Amino acid sequence: MNVSEEYTGHVEPGGDAARRTLGALTITKLSVGPMDNNAYLLTCRTSNEALLIDAAADPERISDLIGHGPDRPALRLVVTTHQHPDHWQALGAVAGANGSYTAAHPADAEPLPIPPDHLVEQGDTLTVGDVTLDVIHLRGHTPGSIALLYRDPNGHPHLFTGDSLFPGGVGKTNSPEDFATLIDDVEQRIFGELPDDTWFYPGHGDDSTLGAERPKLAEWRERGW
Repeated sequence: MNVSEEYTGHVEPGGDAARRTLGALTITKLSVGPMDNNAYLLTCRTSNEALLIDAAADPERISDLIGHGPDRPALRLVVTTHQHPDHWQALGAVAGANGSYTAAHPADAEPLPIPPDHLVEQGDTLTVGDVTLDVIHLRGHTPGSIALLYRDPNGHPHLFTGDSLFPGGVGKTNSPEDFATLIDDVEQRIFGELPDDTWFYPGHGDDSTLGAERPKLAEWRERGW
């Protein structure tokens, strides 16, 4: 698989992966499946251990992303951001092939094709090698949707939002009540806690920053679900 080292936040369905290299971590983004789902491979540069966010589809392409040589990272954990099937079609195959543990929020665990090894909630942390990720529970798109936050000690935060936050708005909800819960969580737990230079990585499509989206929050709330 071709991997571009010029990371812009955009990848094409069926196209090359793109890698961002930080001091302690690499983040590699790949579009998989018919719904342009993003899968993110986070690899600790010290230990060469890796965590995958959303084994969404195309297990062969995800396997190619991880690599096949002796220097490929050891995939220790696969995290599912939420229960919708387009985010876990390859979960069983990828976890099984790599002997990986799996993690999800308990409110979204039951629909998954394999029971999560780790149940994570608001305020929990996950580790990959020497890197720690914070778990943020964002209720509304699904009951157990989660985001993962990496606080780069030498740069800006990096936030993986699943389908709860996109450039241009929060994720789809099925009622005014669910929308209110989600927009409240996104405002309080993300925009209320993190700086404008936080780069966020959604479950579909291109990345953005909190600073680019913050001026639109009132418009999103007014627009509703």
